[in-house]
Amino acid sequence: MRVVLACAASFLMLTDLVVPHEAMASETATASVNVTANFTSRTSLRVSSQQLHFEIGDPNDEAMAVVEFTAAARTREGGEVVLTVEPMRSVEGPGGAGDLETTIAFDGDGEGTTTGVLRPTSVSVAGRWIGSGVRRGRLRFSLRAPVGGTYTMPVRFVLSTP
Repeated sequence: MRVVLACAASFLMLTDLVVPHEAMASETATASVNVTANFTSRTSLRVSSQQLHFEIGDPNDEAMAVVEFTAAARTREGGEVVLTVEPMRSVEGPGGAGDLETTIAFDGDGEGTTTGVLRPTSVSVAGRWIGSGVRRGRLRFSLRAPVGGTYTMPVRFVLSTP
């Protein structure tokens, strides 16, 4: 019963704000109501892997790892959307130890993807777009190392609307 009375009271208060009391049945009354709505940005990111896996047979060869992504964002008009990638730890090579002489570069296929190099202690921008929408693409990571074998690196991808 209280809820019904509260709703009725709210309706009457809103009616009092919108329709002036002086209006008669044959007259027209108009009023303005200002409404402000705030929408927050929202992102969704799917990646095919969060682990880069490389097989190097000959130290003179370059190994490739590919990560496919679907990045969706809702942001303000003209808002920037950024896809970043960061290593979670150093590259782990043959024997389990981090190999300091390796370099991992990347480039992308798809609208807004970028090129760069993964650095052990920093975040790299892998894609940048303007406005809301869904973007699909792939990032190719390439590794050169002085010793053949299996190399792995866990990475974290983040989609943001700064």
